[in-house]
Amino acid sequence: MSQTDTDVIIVGAGPVGLMLACELRLAGVECLVLEKSTEPTDQSRALGFTSRTIETFDQRGLLPRFGGFDTIQYGHFGGVPMDFTEVPDSSYGAKGVPQSLTVAVLNAWADELGAPVRRGWEVTDLEDGEERVAVEVTGPEGPARLTAKYLVGCDGARSTIRKRTGIGFPGHDAAIELDFAEVVGVQVRPRPNGERSEDGLVLAFQQGPDIFRVTYYDRHLVPRKADETPSFEEVSDTWKRLTGEDISHGTPRWIGKFTDATRQAAEYRRGRVFLAGDAAHIHLPIGGQGMSAGVQDAVNLGWKLAAAIHGTAPADLLDTYHSERHPVGERVITNTLTQRMLYISGSEMQPMRDLFGELAQFPAVRKHLIDMITGLDIRYETGPGEHPLLGRRLPDAELTEVAGRDGAAGEDGTSSTFALLHPARPFVLDLTGDAQVRAAAARWAGRVDTVSARPAGGAEGLFGGVSALLVRPDGYLAWVGTTGTGAEGLTEALTRWFGVPVAD
Repeated sequence: MSQTDTDVIIVGAGPVGLMLACELRLAGVECLVLEKSTEPTDQSRALGFTSRTIETFDQRGLLPRFGGFDTIQYGHFGGVPMDFTEVPDSSYGAKGVPQSLTVAVLNAWADELGAPVRRGWEVTDLEDGEERVAVEVTGPEGPARLTAKYLVGCDGARSTIRKRTGIGFPGHDAAIELDFAEVVGVQVRPRPNGERSEDGLVLAFQQGPDIFRVTYYDRHLVPRKADETPSFEEVSDTWKRLTGEDISHGTPRWIGKFTDATRQAAEYRRGRVFLAGDAAHIHLPIGGQGMSAGVQDAVNLGWKLAAAIHGTAPADLLDTYHSERHPVGERVITNTLTQRMLYISGSEMQPMRDLFGELAQFPAVRKHLIDMITGLDIRYETGPGEHPLLGRRLPDAELTEVAGRDGAAGEDGTSSTFALLHPARPFVLDLTGDAQVRAAAARWAGRVDTVSARPAGGAEGLFGGVSALLVRPDGYLAWVGTTGTGAEGLTEALTRWFGVPVAD
């Protein structure tokens, strides 16, 4: 039996595990990704990601790697149509980006950053010790024992890591099942928001010139066991019964199912073991929120693990992963359960759908629902202060006269707030040339960058009255300085999130 040591072992090479590996490598942390499948997925699964995840990928400079995509301007909340075009600077998310492409992009990035991915390796057991965590694995060369300072389970809804750690997964089992197929060589009438009938619900949308994904909910279908999937004959027969359309002559590329099984891990951390993505939360995949929530888990956790490994983390920093991300998972579950009732229920729910339709006519209501689904409304408890930006994501804004970090600006001195997050390093953004702010931040030199800049063009409005910002690596604001307050509160915020000053 061989043994390998590293800083962090990540179990699962889906989008969540790969994103976490990249975050750790950007921070100079050694990691190892274990994946029991021998090949990356070629299935589309999620067909995009939310607006907040578009921002996250943009903050790491990844968007060009996707080759361009459209955004969704018209969507729904539980089948109630939602027009995103009337909400400024908002969209549902990326359109037509299969999960296989997301995995390919992140896998290539992980390879460039030096994050090894071992495929065909399955974790069979683990031991969480005081100093390290050990896992027993079986791989192509036989059994092995691997140890690390931390272990992260990104291994899906049936997570071995969660089960072996003994973390509870409360919730409810599937009460309904929706079946789907991606079919080549057929033409059906698109139903992107779904079409309800006495027998159930059907959805259909086009993925290519002659490729459609068809999905249905049959009220008479009893949910199958977790490892059972429908046959194409069953899908085509049911589709014809529900719609009158014949797809039996097509060629299925992928057949699958999903359910409304809803569960959330009671703890996102126990000792040196963490959970992220579907290992931490599962729900009806309505609104495309699952993968995006998992990617956000990874970005929240990565820099905190790195700080702990580098020895600079405050004592409770790792605990903030659970305290910040568990409520986000709860909110996703709340809105997906709400949408399930609106979407899947029969005529008895029509009065509620009608009322939601009326409420959705109000721009404030639409914005509230859009921001909730996309994750744009997330606000972490980052510390004292009442500024509306505090604890929220950094707005995307163009900057000029950028200085203070090598490579932060082009030859003309311009950059953007998102570009400053490409290296996944925290920074203090000085917008007014405040000597007090720079002096306070200098005590964390080498750990937190200081960048001076001016808002460019119309960006001044985003930062009205703001003199400086403390930006975490995940793009959330840990401190907001306002005109006339100098560096008040900055030292406390830097200490809370990035440890005691270097000089101390």
